[in-house]
Amino acid sequence: MPPRTVLVLLFDHVQSLDVTGPVEVFSGAGDAYRVRTASPDGAPVRTSSGLTLTPDHALADAPSADTLLVPGGEGTRDPDPRLVAWLRERAPHARRTVSVCTGAFLLARAGLLDGRRATTHWAFCDTLARQYPEVAVDPDPVYVRDGRLATSAGVTAGIDLALALVEEDHGRDVALRIARALVVFLRRPGNQAQFSTQLAAQTATRQPLGEVQRWIAEHPGADLCVEALAARARLSPRHFARAFRTETGLTPGRYVERVRVEHARRLLEDTKGGVEEISRSSGYGTPEAMRRAFLKTLGTSPAEYRRRFHAPLG
Repeated sequence: MPPRTVLVLLFDHVQSLDVTGPVEVFSGAGDAYRVRTASPDGAPVRTSSGLTLTPDHALADAPSADTLLVPGGEGTRDPDPRLVAWLRERAPHARRTVSVCTGAFLLARAGLLDGRRATTHWAFCDTLARQYPEVAVDPDPVYVRDGRLATSAGVTAGIDLALALVEEDHGRDVALRIARALVVFLRRPGNQAQFSTQLAAQTATRQPLGEVQRWIAEHPGADLCVEALAARARLSPRHFARAFRTETGLTPGRYVERVRVEHARRLLEDTKGGVEEISRSSGYGTPEAMRRAFLKTLGTSPAEYRRRFHAPLG
């Protein structure tokens, strides 16, 4: 089989890791891919971190792409009109078009995400949804696949998406070999949350509630019912529940659920402890209760989640 062409778009103030992360993945597959880069006029571009990248082509001379990769960065805020016009014309001819981080804004501006489900860096999801209401923005997943289009979250999520594409094209063993060489997990599941519960939920400004949040995070296996938490905050259960939701945007029960899933995820990733032990220390009581929570929150079981992080590397 001839190598598949991966064409990476470059522009001034691109995020360098959005480019180099996926490029390292595709290049790690050897002759399976031919990676090329292109900028609007073929001139070198300066990344947001100050690096200079020299493209292989100008957009007008760029080769046809099997996979078209659109990185993000500050340059997506006021993009070169030539870049958007080229995307609008050429992206439909690629077998698949993928974006990393705020590269989703370029796809949206070109009209490619209308009626599609997409994601971007968590800090920009609200902006994407507001500027492009035709796009169904999902702020949670690491990456989203919608037909021939794929969008990923911030920066390193591009590596996860690229590994998923390599696995799709050439199988799990090839993807595992590349992940091992890059010293990363095979790949995070696409529906894994982008960031921790402590970032996802607004930190309460009222001191008793903030202290309760910290205590929950440090004691996920404790009794965390509303009555127990309200007593710790020295509030009535009704007042506590109302104030907690007002300050964090989550009910106490939902917040506890997210913290416990987060705690169990870290243990599954970082330790070889048994599922029963992890379920107890995370406050679930039984492995079945933890399994139900994982399926509800992550769409996968604890066993499958751990397999993705500890699969044999051959």
